[in-house]
Amino acid sequence: MSVSLTTSQTRAIAAIRDWYRHRTHEQQVFRVFGYAGVGKSTITALAIEALGLEPMTPGGLGGVLFAAFTGKAVLVMTRKGTPAQTIHSLIYRNSEASPEEIARVTEELSALERDLPRMGVAERGLAQAQIAQLKLRLDHIHEPQFVLNPQSDLRDADLLVLDEVSMVGKQMAEDLLAFGKPILVLGDPGQLPPVGEKSFFTDAEPDVMLTEIHRQAADSPILRLATMAREGQPIPFGGFDENVWKMSQRDVMPGQLLNGGQVICGKNATRRRLNMAMKHAAGFDADYPTGAGEKIICLRNRHGLGLINGMFLTLSAVRPHPHNPRAFRAEIETEDGVVIASEQDFWRGEYDDHVVHDPNRHRQDRFQRRGLIETSWGYAITCHKAQGSSFGTVIVFDEGFGRSDEEYKRWLYTAITRAEHGLLILS
Repeated sequence: MSVSLTTSQTRAIAAIRDWYRHRTHEQQVFRVFGYAGVGKSTITALAIEALGLEPMTPGGLGGVLFAAFTGKAVLVMTRKGTPAQTIHSLIYRNSEASPEEIARVTEELSALERDLPRMGVAERGLAQAQIAQLKLRLDHIHEPQFVLNPQSDLRDADLLVLDEVSMVGKQMAEDLLAFGKPILVLGDPGQLPPVGEKSFFTDAEPDVMLTEIHRQAADSPILRLATMAREGQPIPFGGFDENVWKMSQRDVMPGQLLNGGQVICGKNATRRRLNMAMKHAAGFDADYPTGAGEKIICLRNRHGLGLINGMFLTLSAVRPHPHNPRAFRAEIETEDGVVIASEQDFWRGEYDDHVVHDPNRHRQDRFQRRGLIETSWGYAITCHKAQGSSFGTVIVFDEGFGRSDEEYKRWLYTAITRAEHGLLILS
């Protein structure tokens, strides 16, 4: 690989090599941090090349494994020539409750409810607490649970490289560390952390902090605005070049957003509102997909079908499900042009939520939803859903985010850095 390196990048490669060759027994994790445009992936590839390491083949012995939190980040890495997988698929396996366990819990609950009227006051309090716990267990008993897979390929790897690690929380990080393998993590401390918790890997001091923007990216107005967002500087209204603007939300109608790029917002309520407005502006008035060209996004990985969380889909031959009123059937084409010819079954709950939102819908549909593909309208997506992805042009619907200035700065920085060459911020 012939690349002109800065002094800081050369030092970073040397530091990675020194850690891997001499210090992994005392330091399992090596953190390489940097903001957008500093070349983290480039120096990692060069360091691995200098160490003489090769990507690990599935089921092989030795080599480098590459992983990321989101399926879309993995898809981006794979398209760029790095064979990657999600952390979930790498170290976890699905464990579902057996019919015997379901029967046992159901029987225990029935017995307690049957005996409850005959119990004394002291016994009744404990029994009611047990009944509440058993009901909660039954509510979720049909949902597959992720458990650590001791036969993971990570067991035989020489090195694990984790990209986009800002979304990795404490439990997942500890599960990765349990395999005892050296882990090289690439992180951007300006990005959003996992929902509801801190980022385990980026909430610590880096071993290498890259700050110098690549010469090719230094003149990018998108990166200039990203830096302003990260530093909390106000971004003025107006144009920054012919492809980068900030405007008022009042000046743009939903129909004007349709061909302007991927809309990114902060809140699910806003996502649903924008999706409905943009969908109707595009001439699609049905509550559910019709296969007429609507923009659909996948919400959960279905590796057996090649479907990735965050991947956009085209549906065709859409029709009601013959047996499940909470589902519909359709044929699929992925954004990579892969056609899945046979009909597949889709959950319709997300589309119902766009008409009338019900916070209990996932729980209420837990039985009918099992095994169904989960999708939603994709005209607007949240910034958390966009992490790990990049788009030619991004429209950032800025309505504020989070409860603190720090959360807002991270949100805006993350949203802006999803854009490759075009950006419109609507405030």
